[in-house]
Amino acid sequence: MEQYDFGIVGLGVMGRNLLLNMADHGFAVAGLDLDTEKAAFLQKEASPDQKVFGTTSPAEFVSSLKKTRAIMLLVPAGRAVDAAILSLLTYLEEGDIVIDGGNSYFIDTDRRVAELASKKIHFFGMGISGGEKGARFGPSMMPGGDKQAYERLRPIFEAIAAKVNGEPCVSYLGNGSAGNYVKMVHNGIEYAIMQLIAESYDLMKRGLKYSDEKIQSTFEAWNNSELQSFLLEITAEVMKKKDDLTGLRLINVISDRARSKGTGKWTSQNAMDLQTPIPVIDAAVIMRDLSSHKEERIQASSRLIWTNSTSEVPSEEADIILKDAFHFAMISVYAQGLAQLHVASAVYGYELNLEDVARIWRGGCIIRAACLEDFRAAFSRNSSLPNLMLDDEIGGLLVDTQAGLRSLIKMAVDSGVPVPAFMASLGYFDAYRSAELPTNLIQAQRDYFGAHLYERNDQEGLFHTQWD
Repeated sequence: MEQYDFGIVGLGVMGRNLLLNMADHGFAVAGLDLDTEKAAFLQKEASPDQKVFGTTSPAEFVSSLKKTRAIMLLVPAGRAVDAAILSLLTYLEEGDIVIDGGNSYFIDTDRRVAELASKKIHFFGMGISGGEKGARFGPSMMPGGDKQAYERLRPIFEAIAAKVNGEPCVSYLGNGSAGNYVKMVHNGIEYAIMQLIAESYDLMKRGLKYSDEKIQSTFEAWNNSELQSFLLEITAEVMKKKDDLTGLRLINVISDRARSKGTGKWTSQNAMDLQTPIPVIDAAVIMRDLSSHKEERIQASSRLIWTNSTSEVPSEEADIILKDAFHFAMISVYAQGLAQLHVASAVYGYELNLEDVARIWRGGCIIRAACLEDFRAAFSRNSSLPNLMLDDEIGGLLVDTQAGLRSLIKMAVDSGVPVPAFMASLGYFDAYRSAELPTNLIQAQRDYFGAHLYERNDQEGLFHTQWD
């Protein structure tokens, strides 16, 4: 056969939508799924003039693809990826390309790259962001793997990616697990921005006693300003939705136990391995975990009382404080995530271009936002910038909006409303701008109880003191 340009294993919503996106752009595509109905539904959804093929047979699927074969796996991360690779190996040949389009842990991707390289098959880890709608009409894609092999994939990926100012939101990012690593950090940033929005909502509702209508209009106004982002856009829509069962706003009948799939946790864990602080992302992960302790929180709410829960800030002043604080904290989140990518690139040899990362995040993905164009410009000015806060323009924005964040935290403390992500944003900023930190005392304590040695300001080397 050998007549199809690209194949996908796993014909759930994402896999099917990506194939139909490719077909819309004139590519002949094939899909494999063990579920007969899913394989048949792919062909049913395609228009008559599109070249789309669905099958349940791995042998038929692989033989239908043009050489060099390009196959994407869209199956759950973990064992399912290894099982899918194993099911294809019998039929693959040297030079073929396998792409994992799921949220696999980057260490697993490095292992698979090495295993398939021994068989002279290229393996790519590629983050895809944008959900089912993005897959159908234009996602942001983050591929990593062999640079030469990427040329086989580039025309297809650039055609189907979201576009911003005519530029496709996809780029070759680096070798090995670079693509999965960038997507992992993308998801950590996503956790943190969602937490900041949730804290803003909580402070408006419980601290400032805003009505649901006022909260909704506030988020909508923010999205129509320099804060424009996909997450604010959907938050404004979520706040409007009425519940079919009760007639109430749906947000008020949704449980506060938040779930997660672990990618935020991976981001925090690896940042600690790299000794790269990302405290806002850490706070977001912690708050999702804390949300699961519902029964304990109910008990604590009637015992651990704060009686002076008041906020006397006028509404107009509070609106300005909230907006400036969110602006500051959102920049801080991206700065922390991109700083982690800067360090990881050096440690893991990815050779990431952070201007490219910011560029492809501008459209299609969940964390797309107007500010990413400013971040792209910052890395264009200085490609080796270790932290966005050191850019004159971005740093100037933080200086200008910091008063709002400091005021928001005071309001939250007075109201007894938790804002750990906002607090972490300010703590990071104040620590990062401190030429001197109190960790000299920690060095002395470590040497006192464990003879762990310390460094001096006035001499080179390591020193120990007999403290007692």
